[in-house]
Amino acid sequence: MDAFLIGCGAGFSGDRVDAPGPVVDHLIRSGAPAGLMIETLGERTLALAQKARQKDERAGYEPLLDALLRPVLRRCLDHGIPIVSNMGAANPRAAAERIHRIAEEIGCARPRIAIVTGDDIAAQLSDIPLQPWEGDDGRALAEGTQVIAANAYLGAERIRDALGAGAQIVITGRVADPSLALGLLLHHFGWAADDWPRLAAGMLAGHLVECGSQVTGGYFADPARKPVDGMADLGFPVVEVGRDGALVVTKPENTGGMVDLRTVKEQLLYEVHDPAHYITPDVIIDLSGVSVSQQGPDRVAVHGVTGRAATDSYKVTISYPGGWLGEGEISYAGPGALARARLARDVLRDRLELRGLALRHRFDLIGVASVFDSDDGALSAAALQAPTDIRLRMAVEGESRELVEAATQEVLALLCCGPAGGGGVRRAATERIHTISCLAPKAAVHTRMELLA
Repeated sequence: MDAFLIGCGAGFSGDRVDAPGPVVDHLIRSGAPAGLMIETLGERTLALAQKARQKDERAGYEPLLDALLRPVLRRCLDHGIPIVSNMGAANPRAAAERIHRIAEEIGCARPRIAIVTGDDIAAQLSDIPLQPWEGDDGRALAEGTQVIAANAYLGAERIRDALGAGAQIVITGRVADPSLALGLLLHHFGWAADDWPRLAAGMLAGHLVECGSQVTGGYFADPARKPVDGMADLGFPVVEVGRDGALVVTKPENTGGMVDLRTVKEQLLYEVHDPAHYITPDVIIDLSGVSVSQQGPDRVAVHGVTGRAATDSYKVTISYPGGWLGEGEISYAGPGALARARLARDVLRDRLELRGLALRHRFDLIGVASVFDSDDGALSAAALQAPTDIRLRMAVEGESRELVEAATQEVLALLCCGPAGGGGVRRAATERIHTISCLAPKAAVHTRMELLA
């Protein structure tokens, strides 16, 4: 097979931990050169990782690292399948050290691990001329704001360098998700740094598989319109990439899910702000001429992607404290459940005013309307057909935990002070993180690759 295979073992932090196994089996059976990509970072994931590292200098990497890697590590090393992952999050070095310990615990030879750093620019923010990003409507970070995390979305260059230096595993912090795949392809095929059509194809390969099972039926299934079999055993994607940039998306045999024109089209456009001008750190991708064709069961070819020179900036996401979210829930069931739930809602609204808790708030009648309800009591005729099981939810936000807990305590008080038949109270207070995006000159962000001994 004149292709390099990239298997995806995870699409976000919290993904199925047994997903990499069938993917690695598929890569081994193919007999083709291959790599494993494990993607686990989101915009707020890094902020949570930074907070974890502040509490423990040995923490700050992907919490599921052990569960994802331990079952497949030996097979990847034995069959020459490099692993590229952003599981390093806020602490790539600690992640690499943990992988070395896993290898020792399972009796493997010590793997050659490289770490890619430089994405964390929090300490240099005052020295970097940041520009607002139009995707955030030009918002800028207010002066004096406490910063939890600030990370640039790096490209594939240092991943390529690490593999070229002999790394079997490359652990990064924040890189653009599809750059994990492109790094593997740059190393294997030796594509030039300005071969824009091939770089665009490589980044598209990464984009198609970066969200794991989203391209194999996950987050696609809708029983009435888009049935998908085997959802409990979804096969995670594999993309076959030719030297010329030809792409075929598939999945391991004997796994659930599906790869067809619809799943691939949905993922093609996922999180793409402008299909003709999709900006990544490595190349600007033009998807406007892309076509897809079904080659066989669970095999879809993707044609026609082109690319242009990358911009001179990195996208940067800055995370900062966003106060506290308080949530309180109580259930009402049986005849008159909707009327009693509405009365409880009105009581809570009045109690917030009586106690001077001037917090931004929202009420949802779960079971009647919640996601699309505007809290004005205007419900559809279908929703008013005498529901017998209502969950009332109150959400509030405030600057302190004490304030939001004072508000949700009023939900608890409904057990005796509210309408008849209330029960099953649950309360929670969660610290919130807000994010803002901006642009940083690439020349001001100093990236590094280090091959660990």
